Amino acid sequence: MGNSYAGQLKSARFEEALHNSIEASLRSTSGDPQPIFTQLYLEPESYPGNMEGNDLTSSNDLEELEDEEDSDSNSPPLLYLQAPAPDGCCTLDGFCQAGKDLRLVSIATESIEAPAGFKLVGAKSPSVPEHILVCAVDSRFLPDENGKNALLGFSGNCVGCGEKGFRYFTEFSNHINLKLSTQPKKQKHLKYYLVKNSQGALCKGPLICWKGKNISSAMNAGPPKKRHRSWHPSALVPVPPTAVPVPAIPVSSPQPSVAGVIQPQPVTVGETVIVPDNLLNSSGVRPVILIGHGALPYFYGNVGDIVVSPLLVSCYKSNQLTDKTLETLGLSSSQLLSVETMILLTLQYLARLGSEQIPLREELEQIVLKAMLCCPGGPAISPSQLPWLARLEASVSGGSVQVVVTHNSLGEGISESLRSLSEGPQHQQCLPTYVVIICASKMSGNEFCVLALGKYQARALGEGMLTTNEFLKEISYELITGKVSILASHFKTTSLGDNLDKQLVRYQRRRKGQVIQPFQGDVTDHIHSQEAASMSPTSYTEPFSKVFQIYPSQLSVARSLLSQVCSIADSGTQNLDLGRFCKVDFLILVPPSHILVHQTAQRIRQSGVLVDLGNEDAPSAHQKSDKYVVRLDTDVHAKMEAFMKKVKQNPYTLFVLIHDNSHVDLTSALSGSVCHGELQGLADRVVNCQEVLDALNLLVLQVSCFPYTLQTRQSRISIHNEVHWPSNESLSPNELVYFGLRDYSRSLQWGVASPILRCDDAFEEMVHTLLERHPHLHSMVIRSYLLIQQYTEAMMALTSCPSLRDHITPETLAMVEDLINAPSREGSQGRGHMLLVRVPSLQLAMLARERLEDVRDKLGLQLCFAVLLGSPASELNLHRNFTSRLRAWRGYDSEDWVPHTYEDLEGLPCIVILTGKDPLGETFPRSLKYSDLRLIDSSYLTRTALEQEVGLACTYVPMGMVQEPKKAMAPRESDGEKATTSLNDGEELERPQSNDSAATRTSGSLLENGVSSSDIADSSQKPSTSTSQPQGAATSDIGTLTQGFKQECDSQGSQLPSSASKAPKAPPSLYTNSREFKPTRVSPRTVILSRAAYNLLAGESRSQLSSFSLLPHADVAWSSPLRPFITHNLQGAELSMYYRQWTTARQHHADYEAPPVPHPRRLLLSGPPQVGKTGAYLQFLRILFRMLIRLLEVDVYDEEEEEEEENSEVTTPVNIQWPDIEEIRKLPFDPNPRDPKFRKASPIYSDKMPKCFKGEGQTPVKRVTKSMRLSRFAAHNAFHHCEQCHQYCEAGPASQLSECTFHAFTFCSSMLGEEVQLQFVIPKAKEQHFVFGLQGCHLESMRLPLVSTKVNLLKSPIFTPTTGRQEHGLLNIFHAMEGATHLHILVVKQFEMPQYRKYWPNHILLVLPAMFDNAGVGTARFMIKELSYHNLELERNRLEEQGVKRQDVWPFIVMMDDSCVLWSPHSQVSQYDYEDVDFNLRVNSSGLLLCRFNNFCLMKKHIPVGGNKDYLIKPKLMKIENTSQISPSQYVCAPDSEQTLLDAPAQFLLERFLQSCSHRLFPKAVQNRNNPVLSIDSYLNLSPEISVCYISSRPHSTNLNHQGLAFSGLLLYLCDSFVVSGLLKKFRFLKGATLCVICQDRSSLRQTIVRLELEDEWQFRLRDEFQTANCSEDRPLYFLTGRHV
Repeated sequence: MGNSYAGQLKSARFEEALHNSIEASLRSTSGDPQPIFTQLYLEPESYPGNMEGNDLTSSNDLEELEDEEDSDSNSPPLLYLQAPAPDGCCTLDGFCQAGKDLRLVSIATESIEAPAGFKLVGAKSPSVPEHILVCAVDSRFLPDENGKNALLGFSGNCVGCGEKGFRYFTEFSNHINLKLSTQPKKQKHLKYYLVKNSQGALCKGPLICWKGKNISSAMNAGPPKKRHRSWHPSALVPVPPTAVPVPAIPVSSPQPSVAGVIQPQPVTVGETVIVPDNLLNSSGVRPVILIGHGALPYFYGNVGDIVVSPLLVSCYKSNQLTDKTLETLGLSSSQLLSVETMILLTLQYLARLGSEQIPLREELEQIVLKAMLCCPGGPAISPSQLPWLARLEASVSGGSVQVVVTHNSLGEGISESLRSLSEGPQHQQCLPTYVVIICASKMSGNEFCVLALGKYQARALGEGMLTTNEFLKEISYELITGKVSILASHFKTTSLGDNLDKQLVRYQRRRKGQVIQPFQGDVTDHIHSQEAASMSPTSYTEPFSKVFQIYPSQLSVARSLLSQVCSIADSGTQNLDLGRFCKVDFLILVPPSHILVHQTAQRIRQSGVLVDLGNEDAPSAHQKSDKYVVRLDTDVHAKMEAFMKKVKQNPYTLFVLIHDNSHVDLTSALSGSVCHGELQGLADRVVNCQEVLDALNLLVLQVSCFPYTLQTRQSRISIHNEVHWPSNESLSPNELVYFGLRDYSRSLQWGVASPILRCDDAFEEMVHTLLERHPHLHSMVIRSYLLIQQYTEAMMALTSCPSLRDHITPETLAMVEDLINAPSREGSQGRGHMLLVRVPSLQLAMLARERLEDVRDKLGLQLCFAVLLGSPASELNLHRNFTSRLRAWRGYDSEDWVPHTYEDLEGLPCIVILTGKDPLGETFPRSLKYSDLRLIDSSYLTRTALEQEVGLACTYVPMGMVQEPKKAMAPRESDGEKATTSLNDGEELERPQSNDSAATRTSGSLLENGVSSSDIADSSQKPSTSTSQPQGAATSDIGTLTQGFKQECDSQGSQLPSSASKAPKAPPSLYTNSREFKPTRVSPRTVILSRAAYNLLAGESRSQLSSFSLLPHADVAWSSPLRPFITHNLQGAELSMYYRQWTTARQHHADYEAPPVPHPRRLLLSGPPQVGKTGAYLQFLRILFRMLIRLLEVDVYDEEEEEEEENSEVTTPVNIQWPDIEEIRKLPFDPNPRDPKFRKASPIYSDKMPKCFKGEGQTPVKRVTKSMRLSRFAAHNAFHHCEQCHQYCEAGPASQLSECTFHAFTFCSSMLGEEVQLQFVIPKAKEQHFVFGLQGCHLESMRLPLVSTKVNLLKSPIFTPTTGRQEHGLLNIFHAMEGATHLHILVVKQFEMPQYRKYWPNHILLVLPAMFDNAGVGTARFMIKELSYHNLELERNRLEEQGVKRQDVWPFIVMMDDSCVLWSPHSQVSQYDYEDVDFNLRVNSSGLLLCRFNNFCLMKKHIPVGGNKDYLIKPKLMKIENTSQISPSQYVCAPDSEQTLLDAPAQFLLERFLQSCSHRLFPKAVQNRNNPVLSIDSYLNLSPEISVCYISSRPHSTNLNHQGLAFSGLLLYLCDSFVVSGLLKKFRFLKGATLCVICQDRSSLRQTIVRLELEDEWQFRLRDEFQTANCSEDRPLYFLTGRHV
């Protein structure tokens, strides 16, 4: 394919030539298409020539020339009928259709600049002769000052409205309202060049010189109709030095040299070919010259009757392969083939092509590549061997391929072949299909080309060079100009030779107003038309329920899309910050189809996605769904502007722009124009505009079933951002499975008599006969007329004229018979099938609809089936009788309901004539049974073009239909001549039937979904239960969700609800119906193809080239002459990789000038046609929203507080200034922890404690959490990023990490009784919070504010102990502090300091000594308390020297966990401050104030990582499979015992032992709150059943009054020198009370016993000594138990 001659012909020039040829043929009355290639390669200035010396022209000659030029031929001029302006367009003289002023006087002073390569010219309009209209015209189509070198054709822009790309002057003159009565011509109406005067205003310049200065220049000037200049290739093909351009002269009657006639200049023999006149008329074929290797000659004369095609030229360019490509292909440069081998391979290939096949580039490329791989270099062939080897190869073709060998040039052979062709029919009987012309020149080596002379092949190759837009335009012109009149008259008679219209009128009269009964009768039953119109099918009481459901494959795809979005966010490139969004909004762009808009809006409504996203409330969602779908037509810009305005105004909403069916129009906005009535380049303008690319809160999701054009080397989508539909999972036979393109190809191997993919051979035979008779017409016009006749005569044969049966193809007859008879079958209730006929040309489709409707009505079938035109540009238009039938089936009472989508036509017998350049993704109902694609022929030679047509029929079918084809698809036995017909009717394929029709009726509610399938099969062999397989199948882009699936929206991928496991794996259909009528059955639709399309789709099963090997799309080109073979197994990501490596965007493609890096926020969803992509992306929107909400939610602990006793008489003073320390001292200390996490801890004995136990042992092990929405004032972890706080927590460049200073801070701890050294890591920006001495090197203290200071400052320093949570800890408290200045210090362990410094480079770190690396959080809190106490004294001393009172220094600090996420005032809750009990008790006893906030609600996040995590307790030296076998009693052992030693810290083992086994240590304390265990200087949890009384040994400490209290036990834990024997003698113990003394080692245990004189009152036994079960290097703790005596 392709529009370039040997790689040098630019597509633009080809298009100009082509458009001009079509326009010229319009202006001609002969009906012959005019030359195309003459205008190409016109570079006359580079040729030496003697054209100026023949100035013999009189003025009369010039006038004659002008007259001839103006009339375009010597025939009478055509009456020109100007097309009416589109509705709503401006038709005012001097203005364009968009209403913009074009008059020079009005816009002379405006700054109008012509684009590069264009000139501003003035046009004259006959309706306003006093005005000049300003236009911009491509200068290539304007003559130079000598009146020369104007290309034929036209290219211009409107300077008023800015519309670009007018390729026909006719089209342009309509746009600027010239209102002409004769054919518009640029020579007549473009009069002046426009120039700028000295003031910069536009004014009239010189006349445009359309007439040359002499005849020779007139010959070279543009554009006389029947004169053509020579053309030549560019420098890549050598130009002979003696070549000069020679004007065309009639070769049949050479004229003597007379004045005014130019004689040809001498040229080298054989380098010029004169194309014979009337070649097409005389031979019936327009030869195609396939460029091979070497220089082609120049063509003169009737060049419009030949075509030069570069189709195969790339196959011969293997010498241009790069080393890298050769390596990829597994080749070396030594394996390249010689020209001689190429010639023989070409001959071999052509010889084996069938009579109805054409050469395909991809097929020959595969042959060449195989030859290179298997026989490197090929055999050496001498010049003398080549001719006879070539003839030997050709001999096997049976005469269809001939070889012509010349010795001078290729032109000789071409001339000879064309002469033979033009010599008339008697010589054509023996003409070959292909002539391979070889020039065996000693000078330039062997050259060759191929001449295609076969009528079918030449026509197919020629038509295949046109793009879809071009051939549709060609068809338009053939219809407009009446070129089809001969063909049309042929079809005015029936196949029996009768006048068709008279036959129909005769039959209409015979009926006398009666019509065929629409249903419940036979085709022979006639009733009065009024009676028939009043017939109505049974109406149902319950309406068809529409339930939308999501299926596992759709769910999987939605999750993959979500996962990809998360990957973009996690990539660290700051392209997407999901943490900032709290809402999702979307807009869906669809191709310009009204039906597709309704279909997509319906999906949105049924899915409920608008309500789920919170964009609309339930009542308005139904009406407003339409505004979320936009057609890519002229209105799109205003709607996109409004959408982009919303995007800018809502930075915290994540918008998703979904470009559905994105492969349909990817023309560049720069080259976009109006083609065949459709605007092109709109998608590029919308999706690739800078605003869309730059918006950080906008994702673009492109959705396509044929994404190949989006997967080129220049793709804007990263291959990592592609999501591909999963292949069918293994399903049970009753489940529905997608039946797609591959399945259609494979179905040909099923070996059934009536396959579902068919070629209508009889139709093809008829087409071939007509093609030979009408060589001037495009084959699609001929196919269309024949198709209309076939359907017409089939209707007649079945109603009024049975003798026509033999003249109709069996395929056509069967389809029409099924269409008419199905509604009358028993139990059908008038339901029938849809027959889809694809007619790409709108004019031909309108003709077909009009003709079939007319014939149907005259035959009395007007109530039997509908005939609809399915055009993207219009709404469905259905007769009210059929609409009321649809309403009755659905039980709708409303007269307002009309069908808007094809799915709404479910069950209606109808013929839908689907028109438009491409199918646009509309879904058809399950009643679609036949897809007639007989017009789709060799013009559709790209993968997308061909496969999207067959994609119309794809659907879901039961698995059994595919798995057991031979059994399931066995043909019925039928008799006689009706065998084929019977096989094609409603019963054509035997399928398992239910043995009880009640099975269908009792199947319960069916979950059906809006999608189609043709017939519904009930293949169950027993009555169904409520969980049986739904009897529906789906082909649609299915939508969203039943209630059961609504919960499945969580990004965490929660399990499907139990009901979902029984859901069908494929979508069934939209309407649920359990009423009594015979169910239709699901089967793959039958597809009828042309021979060309059938061969390509059957290729996989017939060892021929298959459609998947074709060029993927017309907008792309292969990047290399040879490529690795593509196989059908190449799918999804692998196929994308292949196309990204081997295809490149053409110049008019939107991606041609794409940026080198793919766009980061663009995704691609690809899946086969009608598989359910719409449902998947709507579900994606839903779970994307759920995930964003999830990111804004947090799991916090949700537990009831411990209630405080209501007997407190102390009230907090209200009117005092906060904080008054003396007032605070008066408040009572509540030792009982209120936090629910302490429910399993030992209660603290106090005067007010409850006297009974509340059954704390029942508390569940797992703490309860609930999900809460984060407010704007939440604390965040390291994953949060936003514009406000990025300075707060994010590092700049890595170098900033070093901008921290390390300072040691040493103080003496009164509790530890020794010096402690802590280390501060202080970022430069935070140094103002500290006081330094000794030239700023020595850290003296941390600054504290004054009580009296009134600034927006949080005065208390905030200390956060944290471990293992450098990523997940909520250490970003910027928003929680509402931006107020505060001092935040992270307290970390030494070994974790580098990680915290990396994640929080702007935070102050307080690093604990290494000895505390294994300690718990209590240690960190203790060190904070000691440091703060010491720092307060230092600051009081420092500020006292400055005259500040000591009590005026702010004395408070805040200790905050790294899991505090939210806090707020709350009227009901009294929250215990979040400190460990031991720490609180120590602080209180030492006289420090410890405050708890009432009416304050604190939320702590459940963070599953880091913090004080449990150790997995396992043996130290041996492996054990089940660690739960180790009980807490084994955590301690006798010293030096043989017990298994454990791998866990000693402190941890001790605490876990005491929590579980204290009832054995303190039996008297169990459930006894009156006699608690006395614990000196420490608190350890002894289980909830044992109360603990805390007493401090420090002098001046605050303690409980223990007079009269008898203790049930004594716990001494690591007691220091403040604990003395005298202190212990103050306390009274019960008889039998127990003692537990815990020490660091065995030696200090014995010393403590002696020092405290414990043996005086306590009895010890040797066997009561224990240690934690550690080995000696882990430093076990030792304890001794005793009994009070």
